[in-house]
Amino acid sequence: MGKIYKCISIFFVILTFIGAGYVLINKGNVNAGYAVIPMLGALIFNLLYRKQN
Repeated sequence: MGKIYKCISIFFVILTFIGAGYVLINKGNVNAGYAVIPMLGALIFNLLYRKQN
């Protein structure tokens, strides 16, 4: 179960960087949630991974 949490966390970190790049490309005219929401997922799954180990 720990490996699954780690993989999902890494996936959400990648989505966070993609979302941040999208916001920067559009010069902040789009919602910052494109970067914030995936980061919350990454933090949650990272905490679950740490609890598992």
